[in-house]
Amino acid sequence: MTDPGRTKARRELLLTLRDPARTSALDPRAWSVLVSTAREANLLGALTTRLREAGLRADPQAQLHLDGIYAMGERQHLSIRWEAHQLQAALGVLEVPVLLLKGSAYVMGFPEIGAGRLFGDIDILVPKAALADVESRLMLHGWVSAKTDPYDQRYYRQWMHELPPMSHLRRGTVLDVHHNILPLTARNAPNAQAILDRSRPLPGLPALRLPCPEDLLVHCLTHLMHEGELHNGLRDLHDAHRMVGLFAAAEDFWARLESVAAGNDLAGPVSLGLRLLVHLFGTDVPNATLAALSASASPDWAWQRWLPVYEAALLEPATGATSVRAAWARQRIYVRSHALRMPTGLLIRHLLRKAWMRRRASAADSAAAATH
Repeated sequence: MTDPGRTKARRELLLTLRDPARTSALDPRAWSVLVSTAREANLLGALTTRLREAGLRADPQAQLHLDGIYAMGERQHLSIRWEAHQLQAALGVLEVPVLLLKGSAYVMGFPEIGAGRLFGDIDILVPKAALADVESRLMLHGWVSAKTDPYDQRYYRQWMHELPPMSHLRRGTVLDVHHNILPLTARNAPNAQAILDRSRPLPGLPALRLPCPEDLLVHCLTHLMHEGELHNGLRDLHDAHRMVGLFAAAEDFWARLESVAAGNDLAGPVSLGLRLLVHLFGTDVPNATLAALSASASPDWAWQRWLPVYEAALLEPATGATSVRAAWARQRIYVRSHALRMPTGLLIRHLLRKAWMRRRASAADSAAAATH
């Protein structure tokens, strides 16, 4: 049995992120629901930031949670700044551009977006031709591959847009080294070199670069629209919402965004992502931009078909009881994400292989448990 109150709570959270003054009427129980909903959606840091920006404080018990997540975010951001310096030390000698992506770019170059945000790893983009040299330098500085299975290694190196994840032997930090923003087998084929060419240097760290605002937003929406599991979907949408608020006032921003998205074969995911922003966050996006991107997108990205699917998937929490509608929507998105990522034959072989590996691991766990 599903709980419609959880969907209502998510809608209330989105409204509160848009208008923090709504919290003035909350009692302690309502604050508890708001905080737990934000935590479940990985938006507690965003809620804390919005309240701080508005000069508002929560109920005393709720404020403890907000202060705690804010302190955790500050520690993580300090760690990312440290890791950026370590990347400069490791890769600076190569004299190749090292582009920070997603969370690391927010922290180092766009703090208004990253404020209150928690991050799981660090993502960088480098030229594909420099990939071997980058990996070698990282290994010399303590980074090792987190994937040891030969199939996983071949899967990443032959078909994906990144190396297998690397982790640091001492610090435990996880690093994803990309040479593109979508898999090589994906239907959409963005030009990674164009993204690097539009980037700008990061002051004080000459090897590192930041995406231009248009590419930052395009990548955020493209990543979300190609993702098969939406545990962090609302959080990523909120990142994009903050980007629009930060970038849209710049002259010709929307024209540049249209050019970058369409020119890099990403009009479809960007069009759908912007429609979701308007629908769920009330983001101010010009109708002309929405129309232009929709016209440039392939029929696979028809927003009229996919907008209600994503809404159903995003407005119910991923944990606990789920309605038939939300479960159906998530299954469609999961299957679609894999179909976007690779051709059918390769996809079937890959999923069968992963299912077999999971079954073998489960059998091994059962056997180990039986011996104790």
